[in-house]
Amino acid sequence: MATAAALRIQIEDALATRFPAALTPVARRICEVAATGIPAADALLEGGLPVGAICELVGPECSGRTSLALAFLAQRTATGQVCAWIDASDSLDPESAAASGVRLKQLLWVRCRDSAIQPPKARWKTDEKPWTRLDQALRVTDLLLQAGGFAAIVLDLGSMDPSHGMRIPLASWFRFRQAADRTRCSLVVLGRAAFAQSSAAVLVDCGSFRAQSEGGTVLTANSFEFSRRRQRFTPQMSVARKPPASTWTAQAAWTAQAAWSTERSA
Repeated sequence: MATAAALRIQIEDALATRFPAALTPVARRICEVAATGIPAADALLEGGLPVGAICELVGPECSGRTSLALAFLAQRTATGQVCAWIDASDSLDPESAAASGVRLKQLLWVRCRDSAIQPPKARWKTDEKPWTRLDQALRVTDLLLQAGGFAAIVLDLGSMDPSHGMRIPLASWFRFRQAADRTRCSLVVLGRAAFAQSSAAVLVDCGSFRAQSEGGTVLTANSFEFSRRRQRFTPQMSVARKPPASTWTAQAAWTAQAAWSTERSA
């Protein structure tokens, strides 16, 4: 009986003229990354989030996924680049975004709401229903990606039921991935579960947090845990060893403002 290695060689020889390198794993491509501004996250992700690809930040509420996305947008808007936040549940707090360093003048905030707007009529449909918030978010994401000009787009599905996100067709994620690669846009998807599956270049699990207080009464910071579950590319500046998980601390907005006021008065 032929061994598995010999059988593989026979199959590759038979398919060599039709499918070059049959059964050979595809090499991981080199991808440009952009820093998040959080040293622990940049070390875990080998430089930051990918450019021209989809990145998923997955975790429950209060897991730091929104804070990580805001820190990333703060780095992108600080250089004058235009970004977008597609808010499927209309839950973004602009004051928190500004406190995280995001330049609101460089941010397009798309707020999805329940409305009476009807979708275009189709011949095969007899019952017309209003677009849902998820439909609005996906259509706007497609529109912005195809238009280009955005350095980063955040698709916030964190407040939605994961079962709804699982119904998004894989063809939509493939279309988003192709458009992001063409326009060199970083598409960051926030959710309680992974939706993009194989179309995502990076999948980051955001875990629990620990509050830090001063004197036991005033909240000063939150410490978050996160890990990299999947990475389908090799960054340009790759390190020798990658930590499997890490933690990072987000300072409270009022603490940062108080420190800034003290430095200014001094």
